[in-house]
Amino acid sequence: MTTAARAPHDGRPDALAVAVHSEGGRVLLTARGELVHGCTEILAEALAALPAGAARVGLDTAGVTFLDTAGLAVLDTLGAYGRRHGVPVRATGWRGQPRRVLELMGLDPVDPLSGDLPADLPARTASAVALERTEQLDGLRLEIEQLRHAMDSRPVIDQARGVLMAAHACTPDQAWEILREASQRSNTKLRQVAAAVTESAAPDGPAPPEALRTALAAATARHTGRFSTEAPARTESCGRSPARAGRAAAG
Repeated sequence: MTTAARAPHDGRPDALAVAVHSEGGRVLLTARGELVHGCTEILAEALAALPAGAARVGLDTAGVTFLDTAGLAVLDTLGAYGRRHGVPVRATGWRGQPRRVLELMGLDPVDPLSGDLPADLPARTASAVALERTEQLDGLRLEIEQLRHAMDSRPVIDQARGVLMAAHACTPDQAWEILREASQRSNTKLRQVAAAVTESAAPDGPAPPEALRTALAAATARHTGRFSTEAPARTESCGRSPARAGRAAAG
């Protein structure tokens, strides 16, 4: 037998749904959606509709996508049903964010009903959810910071690619590989390499440091085949505009 209990339709695609499958004396409830405020009523309705004589009741939570401070009240509801009817109950299949909340609470993420639930379950749940959300926010902040840094670095990297393309008649992809390889060879951040190349192309701009010039020359030689790391004049001109390179050679 299969039945289903659903929350009143409120336009949310993840409203909790509980399907009930009974075979012999074993009953399996399959939950899908979010375990949030109001979900205990949905589970209680499903439990109330169970056939008489159930010898074992299990709740499969693999389809649960989110768990908040009110959601774990389903454990109390399910545990109370087991005690009232004298049957073993289990809640398994936890994954993703709900499983992480269980872990933070110190409950068994395989089956939190395998032991006694703590008396301070609501407070502990609130603390676990708050910590889990803090971790998520910290991860998002780090990602945003990395994206901002990448956006700030992009203009100077594009300028450096243009300098290399003009100086060495190379393609945009070759210019990018030269910058990337020079960064690795000199153990210098890519943005710093690009800034040094761009600054060296300005009138009377400073030449890149010797180690970086050597790395740029070697990378240029490998990706364009036009320069040698053993040619001091070419090493000096790497990262400079054609005009500056010409002036250096004439001097």
